[in-house]
Amino acid sequence: MIHPFYPSGSPKMNHVAMSLPAELLNDANRKDIARFWEDVFGFTELEQMTIPDEKLILSCLQWDQFIFLIAEKEPMTCPRLDHFGFLVQTSEELQGVEDRAREYAKHDDRVDLIERIIDDQGVVKIHSMYVRYVLPMMCEIQWWEFAK
Repeated sequence: MIHPFYPSGSPKMNHVAMSLPAELLNDANRKDIARFWEDVFGFTELEQMTIPDEKLILSCLQWDQFIFLIAEKEPMTCPRLDHFGFLVQTSEELQGVEDRAREYAKHDDRVDLIERIIDDQGVVKIHSMYVRYVLPMMCEIQWWEFAK
């Protein structure tokens, strides 16, 4: 359905921004953050936009979807379950993210993982898991299983 505000198509979310202490964007920590997001999600650092100790941008597989991290003197804090989310297309893709996060946690105790839960709404079962690594917000990954 076309909404009258957006006749060319529905808008899509293109980024989430979070502030961090500058030390989390130094070379070593920035590399750790980028490695986690690449190893677990396949996201990559946009190195040409990186400013050490100031800014890190992670591409979420497309140039127009990204996680924007910026240094601030008073960085973001939030409760554990505050999050942003991604939707995957299959149960296997969701399981893959969960498996890679669990494997990463074996060698890095900064991984905070909430394993798969299922919210059965009748017409749809929402399968989701949450993971956080260094950033103030968790990331929720969902797969929607529609009733047949």
